[in-house]
Amino acid sequence: MSEKDRYIALCITEESIPLFGRPWWLDVVCGASKWDVLLVEDGNNILAAMPLYKPLSNVISMPCYTQTMGPWINPRFEPKAYGKQITHRQECLKKFVSRLDGYSSFLQNFHSGITDWLPFYWGGYNQTTRYSYVLEGINNQEILWDNLSQNIQRNIRSARDKKGIICKKGIPVDDFLKVNAQSFGRQGLAVKGDEQLLKRLIECCRLRNQGELWGAYDSTGQLHAAIFVVWQKSSAYYLAGGEDPALRSSGAGSLLMWEAICSVSRFTDRFDFEGSMLEGVEHYFRKFGTIQTPYFTITRGKMCLLHRAWLKLGKFVTKQHDERDDNRKI
Repeated sequence: MSEKDRYIALCITEESIPLFGRPWWLDVVCGASKWDVLLVEDGNNILAAMPLYKPLSNVISMPCYTQTMGPWINPRFEPKAYGKQITHRQECLKKFVSRLDGYSSFLQNFHSGITDWLPFYWGGYNQTTRYSYVLEGINNQEILWDNLSQNIQRNIRSARDKKGIICKKGIPVDDFLKVNAQSFGRQGLAVKGDEQLLKRLIECCRLRNQGELWGAYDSTGQLHAAIFVVWQKSSAYYLAGGEDPALRSSGAGSLLMWEAICSVSRFTDRFDFEGSMLEGVEHYFRKFGTIQTPYFTITRGKMCLLHRAWLKLGKFVTKQHDERDDNRKI
């Protein structure tokens, strides 16, 4: 049995493996033949795993619609003592580093659970710190509401009570794609990634009950804003969204985000906004009472055209949340 097969078997029973490292997710966003995995094993036990997206044989990169990947350390085999735990993690990471030497170009966003990248530093890799914004304890909606800024609370009340905006779950995919494209079109940008890929991902998440679309409509049936949220037991993630440029002043985005967070609290107690490095967007996400959570982008090798394109697409993603008035954000 190959490492990939052993990893797939492990994912059936291991809940702690992040959503973006799940085989079904990787099959959709990478293609079943374009991803692989490295394992650290001790006999029949898998101590750690590192899924890899390989668009070219000697290139490791990040697939579209995937916030983070990186190493996963099996919590079942971690020592309890902190010092021993650090040693164990570093030993696992060193084994990954030794097996990545043959790749000419490497780029991965490590998930926030990886707080020690020293073995990669020692191996000649570079690191950039990025930030996500996370809500913990979303099951307690009273506290969640109290932690919202007054501006966000006011926007939610205005959209719901004064402008009659209604949020609906399970909206048509084509409606979502239309408003998603409008957000990019307003800025003269192409839609991020492949529309057919996004459709497949939405369909797959819906079939697994691990993702859904929400839309905010007015009394005439106009769609003001839409978002795509995915989840597993450990966290939900705001993956994509958009709004009608002509209706941005309604405050529907804040109401829609609030309603989606409340809805996914049935499945998880954590919501990840997936962050932004833009000042205005970062400020907006913080107004939901979020916790700033760092994660690492790890790179090595000459930046190939593929990586340059990936970084460019990453900028497109954040630009759909361009710096605008808080009551017009999504």
